[in-house]
This record gives sequence, C-alpha cells and structure tokens, in this order.
Amino acid sequence: MSPRWPDRPVWVVLPTYNEALNVSPMIEALLERFTRHGWDGHVLVVDDSSPDGTARLAREISARDERVVVLERERKEGIGPAYRAGFRRALDRGAGLIVEMDCDFSHHPDALAGLVAAAADADLVLGSRYVDGGGVERWGAVRRAISRGGCWYARRVLGVPVRDLTGGFKCFRREVLETIPLDDVRSAGYGFQIELTYRAMLAGYRVREIPITFTERARGESKMSRRIVLEAAVLVPSLRRRLGPVAARPAAAHGAPSEIEPEVTEARVPPGPAGPPG
Repeated sequence: MSPRWPDRPVWVVLPTYNEALNVSPMIEALLERFTRHGWDGHVLVVDDSSPDGTARLAREISARDERVVVLERERKEGIGPAYRAGFRRALDRGAGLIVEMDCDFSHHPDALAGLVAAAADADLVLGSRYVDGGGVERWGAVRRAISRGGCWYARRVLGVPVRDLTGGFKCFRREVLETIPLDDVRSAGYGFQIELTYRAMLAGYRVREIPITFTERARGESKMSRRIVLEAAVLVPSLRRRLGPVAARPAAAHGAPSEIEPEVTEARVPPGPAGPPG
C-alpha cells in the first residue's frame, strides 16, 4: 500500500428509491468518514424519482456540501440501471475508486475503510458475508437459505471461487468500470452484481473478498422481490454460455490473471447497531 492511500478520489454511489428515512443520516455518516480519514471523498445519490422526497433531502445536503452530488432519474428501473448511470457520472467527475453501497445501513459506514484499504492491492474488492469473519444479522432462515443458495449456485455454474457473488458492497478501481462494457450489462438486481464481478474476472482483474457483517434494514421497505431472484437464476447459465469460463480467457494486458486474493480479516467491523440514529 502506498504511504498515502487512497491516492485518488473515492466516490460512493448510493442508489435510492423511497429512502427518505435513511438518505440524510447515511450521507452525513459518509461525509464524517471522509473527513476522519482525510480522503478526497464524494457521495453520489442516484434517485429513481422517489415519491417520498428522497432526492429533495439529498439536494438539501448537496446545496451546502459540494462533496454530495444528486443524480435524479425519470423513473424506477431497478438497481442495475441506477448503478450504471451512477458509474458513468462518477467516472466523468474523475473518480479513482467507485464504491457500491446500500443506502439503508445494511452496509455499515465503518466498513468502508476496510473496503478502500483492500483496493490498494486489488482491482475489485467485495464485501463478503460468506468468507471467514463475515455474516448477516436480522435475517430469517428462508432469507439466509435463498442468499447462500444463490451464491452457491452462481459459484458452481460460473466456476469461480468467489463466495459472495450477489453482495452489493463493492469497491472498483476506475479501470475496471472503464473496461466492462456497461451498456451490455442489462440485469437489474442480484444478476447485476453477479455479472459485474464475472466480467471483471474475465477481463483479468484481481478480485479480493473481505469479511463484512450485513445487517437487515431497520427503516424503510426492502426492495427484494421474487422477480429479482428469478432474474439472477436465469442469468447465471446465460452468462456462462455467452461469455465463456474465466479459465479459458487470457490474462488482460493490464495485470495478472483474475484471482481471489486472501481475505483481509482485519477489515471486519464488529456486529453492532448499523441503522441510522433514532
């Protein structure tokens, strides 16, 4: 790791839909971490025309802090299109590291530092629930089974060693997102997360998983649906057929063949209250 890491701007992309209860405390929590760590940090809220005023609340913070940018989209299209729009905006604004993160405090703001630190020696860092030290809080047995089963299924079909392919807490070096043809990534939910990681590995980028604790939201409504799960189930074999296996692809010119680096166990944030202040 360089003496001064991160040595480039960090942009956290927050896709939102009806997150009025969470968006302000999450933005403030991220800004506080940027200041604490001395980062050139920015928050990009990508809102799909939330009827509850989420974008208005984000704009109020943006008006007094230039580190916050709000991108408002005309309609709700899913997390995949929202992230693609956010990635393009962040890249246009000079982002060096781009972080995917949920706005509902399922991903603890304190875990961001570990994710960014691991990117010093990796091209894509995955906050993983299913490596040693990772876990989930406040999930029932059915939700746990669906999540673990989906990750196992995707891992087996795609033939990759990643343990948490469906997670949405990630840190990309900008080169990864510049290489992936974002216009070709059409999936919206779990499938979007699987596809981005798989395409990064096909391109020869270094992938690392670090443990995180995912905590089910305390406020607002979950966006999970049966349609999102089914989309991912259909997408996985399609990806394998269309793009081929990782092992069959040559290493990209920019680095070593894709691999899973050893887990950074010290990056774990101990379980605890992850929701916004009451």
